[in-house]
Amino acid sequence: MTASSTTRSGREETTTRFYSYGSSSEPLKLRGGGQLPGVTLAYETYGSLNEQRDNAILVFHALSGSQHAAGYNPGVEGVETLWTKDCEIGWWDRFIGRGKAFDTNRFYIVCANYIGGCYGTTGPSSIDSRTGKPYGGDFPRVALADIVDSQVQLLDHLGIDKLHAVTGSSLGGMMCLSLATRYPERVKVVIPIATGTGITNLQRITNFEQIYAIENDPHFNGGHYYEGPAPTSGVALARMIGHKTFVSLKTLELRAKSEILHPEDEGGFYRITHSIESYLLHQGTKFVSRFDANTYLRILDAWQTFDLTGDAGVTSVSEVFRLCRNQRYLVFSIDS
Repeated sequence: MTASSTTRSGREETTTRFYSYGSSSEPLKLRGGGQLPGVTLAYETYGSLNEQRDNAILVFHALSGSQHAAGYNPGVEGVETLWTKDCEIGWWDRFIGRGKAFDTNRFYIVCANYIGGCYGTTGPSSIDSRTGKPYGGDFPRVALADIVDSQVQLLDHLGIDKLHAVTGSSLGGMMCLSLATRYPERVKVVIPIATGTGITNLQRITNFEQIYAIENDPHFNGGHYYEGPAPTSGVALARMIGHKTFVSLKTLELRAKSEILHPEDEGGFYRITHSIESYLLHQGTKFVSRFDANTYLRILDAWQTFDLTGDAGVTSVSEVFRLCRNQRYLVFSIDS
């Protein structure tokens, strides 16, 4: 693990590293037609790469995740304002580490923040060299396949020709499948979690509701809000819409029991009357301080345009997996 010390809790302290490629003379061309004059990826690694360089596992994070999947990271250069207490412990810390499911005594784990992200990777809040200001709403559209391709570039940089495994959940699971089907020779084991080969109508509608909430916040300003008030109400509402789709109702009810009602926090006619309402509001308002609205939109857009077969240049799911016969799959599904 890229660690400098061990904290009192026993977690190893990790450090985010950065890899840059491309330039103004050799820009990165994106599938949506736009381009970027170079890209920087923020990433973390855990464990050690063996001499054969065949024990690496690439982990794709979910929509609002980051490169910090395990251990303790007190801060990331350049994103201090978004790196809240909630970000300091890796989002998959229970699963990555010595003796855990992804055992760093055996495996070398890699996790990188996505293009369009807000935790150190080039994204809408990054400075546009042409203007000296953040890209904001001018940041180009990013396809899910663009994100996967950038992480393959990172693997090349790290000297990893073939992964032992690739994994991810939800949106990250879609990227897991994208890499497995478009680069079948580069991975042995594929572990998609709570995902699918395409986007369902329910997912599409839920994502659209979140997009609409952000873009209709009066402070959104077409994505150019960095010098003024941020679209916090829209982002909070988007998070509330999305939150109920990735936490079971039973879990939601259990967590909400400990919530304290704050009806005075709402200035409209309606007053909060139930702990589950208070819980959702708390999740929405807390999220605002650690995530960028433009990043939320870019990643949701990549989700909405996910096309597993089209990205692979084929017309059917059976055809897209034809080259994957030598891979092993461990699929974690959900029934609701």
